[in-house]
Amino acid sequence: MVRHNNQLPDNLPQLQNLIKRDPESYKEEFLQQHLHYKSILEVFRLEPTQFNKSLDELVTFLAQVAHCYPNDLKTYPQEIIDILQTHNIILDNEMRMTFCKALIQLRNKSLLEPTALLSLFFKLLRCQDKILRQFLQTHVVTDIKNINAKHKNAKVNTVLQNFMFSMLKDPNVRAAKMSVDIMIELYNKNVWNDVKTVNVIATGCFSKITKVMVASLKFFLGTHSEEKESDDSDSDDEPSMKEIIMANKVNKKTKKRQKQLKKAKQSFVKAKKKKSKAPQYNFSALHLIHDPQDFAEKLFKQIEKNNDRFEVKLMTLDVVSRLIGLHSLFLLNFYPYIQRFLQPHQREVTKLLQFIAQASHELVPPDMLEPVLKTLANNFITERNSADVMAIGLNTVREICTRCPLAMNEDLLEDLTRYKHYKERSVMMAAHSLIGTFRRIMPDLLHKKDKGRPTEANVMIKSSKYGEIRASEFVPGAEVLYNQPAKNTEETSGSDEEIKIYSIIEIGDEEIGDEEISDEEISEEEISDEEIDENELTNESTKSSISENKDDKTLTLSHSGNNSVQNTCEADSGEQKTNKISQKKNALTKQEKKAQKLEKKAKFKSEKNEELTAERKTKASVISTERLLTDKDFRKIDVALAKQDVTYIKRSVKRTHDQIETDKGELVKLSDIENIYKKRKHDKAARQKSVKKGQKERDKFGFKDRRQNPLSSTTNREKRKGKAFSMLKQKLRTKVKRSFREKQIALKNHLIKQKRMK
Repeated sequence: MVRHNNQLPDNLPQLQNLIKRDPESYKEEFLQQHLHYKSILEVFRLEPTQFNKSLDELVTFLAQVAHCYPNDLKTYPQEIIDILQTHNIILDNEMRMTFCKALIQLRNKSLLEPTALLSLFFKLLRCQDKILRQFLQTHVVTDIKNINAKHKNAKVNTVLQNFMFSMLKDPNVRAAKMSVDIMIELYNKNVWNDVKTVNVIATGCFSKITKVMVASLKFFLGTHSEEKESDDSDSDDEPSMKEIIMANKVNKKTKKRQKQLKKAKQSFVKAKKKKSKAPQYNFSALHLIHDPQDFAEKLFKQIEKNNDRFEVKLMTLDVVSRLIGLHSLFLLNFYPYIQRFLQPHQREVTKLLQFIAQASHELVPPDMLEPVLKTLANNFITERNSADVMAIGLNTVREICTRCPLAMNEDLLEDLTRYKHYKERSVMMAAHSLIGTFRRIMPDLLHKKDKGRPTEANVMIKSSKYGEIRASEFVPGAEVLYNQPAKNTEETSGSDEEIKIYSIIEIGDEEIGDEEISDEEISEEEISDEEIDENELTNESTKSSISENKDDKTLTLSHSGNNSVQNTCEADSGEQKTNKISQKKNALTKQEKKAQKLEKKAKFKSEKNEELTAERKTKASVISTERLLTDKDFRKIDVALAKQDVTYIKRSVKRTHDQIETDKGELVKLSDIENIYKKRKHDKAARQKSVKKGQKERDKFGFKDRRQNPLSSTTNREKRKGKAFSMLKQKLRTKVKRSFREKQIALKNHLIKQKRMK
């Protein structure tokens, strides 16, 4: 079939469109273009550095229609790959980009395997073309993501991962850096979030290339993690499903409204499915390392050997400290190494304090952390330093002690707690937070005054020894459910709001019912306790005397038939006994009596507390073994535990002071160390900045034109304000206040004028 006036060979976009619609009808035109492409390609191979526009157009055209004629274009992908492999560096930038785009189109149409393309693209990284490198990186990430979109393709992933891991050891800096970046990006997008990827990135921390090492360290520090944007279907701009259904009922039926309704239904179903799915938690990469002890030791050796920049050393120390804290590692050289830099004038000292707090855990020998605490006390917590430095030092001590309380000794703690009366508020609050921490962890180390009134929760606390692990045999707080019978699941499936209301009402009743204890009541209690102790002592003495008298009587009755000599001997012995008892009583001084009383009180209290704890434990163990706890039961237990923290033992009085949270997380926040309770003084520059900011937001002074239409006319009064003074001089004269004489003359003239008129 011969076409007259055929313009298709010159108009490639139109031919491309027609071929996609009907490939067989336009096969002749395609073959003609294919022959033309081959001839131009041979010419291009002679001069690969030159840009060829016709070849550029033909390459894109053939890539677009390659799926229509797969048999004719079998060798087409390999031809382009060969050109890029042989002339990759000397090619023109635009031509190279065109060839790469053509290959990507063929890959998207599944006409090319990903491994072949990936190896080629990594070779192209040696080119001096930044735009091309970024383009290739985005393609590699999206391509691997699309491969694992529906389900993870293990076969392809293993091949690609092995290739990427080999590229990590490539001598070319760009190729190695790009391979690390791709792996990190794929991990953050939950495509390659397996153990193998993490451990390969971990090998990048020991790379001789600084960029690769820094990228790997940043990955473990979590700086590369991107926040996922929530794709909420019910946005403010889009109409809701209910509105669309109502509009579709009332309004005229159109195709657009039907499409909107269909789209809204689909989004609603999608959102419902998304809610029903279990939430996916991003597990920290530091948990997935095979041998964290060996990894931490190698990193620490690298710090000591290499002469890297201070920032790189800080990042490495951060990773090492996180590893030690998370996995409870033993790296005893780490603490003296950082101890050298613990000076207030040291650069980035707060980060170093954060690292040493992160690296402390319960299994660290207290002998290793004691010198660290002493250096902090000597270098930071001294009156020669500023209040901020002292507060930061106290905060660091608190963070270390929350993770390793055995590192603190009683004398040092007593010295640090004395700063609660310091003149500066920041130091005072930091000392109070340290006291609050030890009240919860190890109250025995504190002084009696600092312990505070014991709560129900504090009674249960026992100081643990080094390396001691306490496995709980019961659910703590389960004794609350002892008197409550187990209900059916239907009855127990109550709402959270009811339990919250119940807990609030209960605590509120306690607050209303329990009055604050006054000094008089405390003194009365002490007096009553003393009286009880004295009564106990007197009762004991009377009992002993009664028993002695009884014994004497029995002796006299039994031996009534004996001689008078024997009676006299017995009387003498009785007198000697009474004399001895009186001597002993006189020997007991007042101080000894007080000491005895205090000992008895302490014993009585400890026995009572032990009885309470034992009773609670038995109840809790019975419930946790014999009963299946529901969600409602656990909520009640949480409420009870919260009440124990704020309730005193004797009178169930709510505590007035603030509770200090000492829940240690996996990592130490820098804000916890730098947290200073102080109102900052603004310097002059900051004050000027705030003044200027206020001036910008404030309305301008002067006349405000409040007319709705700015083109409307103004009043005479408004016009007068814009006129010159010479024009208004005559009118303004009348407004001048006249004197009494001028008024007289004016009145006289007025009267004369009136007479004349008559």
